[in-house]
Amino acid sequence: MSDLARVDARRAGTTQLVRITGELDLSNARELTDALGHAVPDDVTLVVVDLSGTTYLDSGGIAAFFRLSQRLRDRRQDLRLVVPHDSPIRAVVELTRLSQVIPVDESAPDLPGQMAYAALPPDGAPAPSQPPPTTDLPDPGDPDLAEPEGDQRNG
Repeated sequence: MSDLARVDARRAGTTQLVRITGELDLSNARELTDALGHAVPDDVTLVVVDLSGTTYLDSGGIAAFFRLSQRLRDRRQDLRLVVPHDSPIRAVVELTRLSQVIPVDESAPDLPGQMAYAALPPDGAPAPSQPPPTTDLPDPGDPDLAEPEGDQRNG
């Protein structure tokens, strides 16, 4: 990544916090998006990108966040941005309507003791602190257990 921006990442549970400081523009936006997209583990459910220390953001950076949002959405991961109200890039985020695609918060979470950004389990799923229920027989409605119709093997 160029010297224009610095990226620091930290993980707590299923949330990854990424802080970007410096300038994010056309010269480094694509590299940043690719790095973030590949660096986020599959078991992370939420990526919070803290732009509090970002001093410049151009259309290349905005486009990079739209691409990152789509990439994470395809992986069933959520993305949130942190842009304080008094940030020099706040106007760009609002004018480009980035906040209509990616939720924007005023401040970053304090990950070690705060669960405000923790993903909720899907309806009917056990809470993370509880072990999954055990059954003697597999669920016949499970698509992973369904047998393919006809012989679909190539060979």
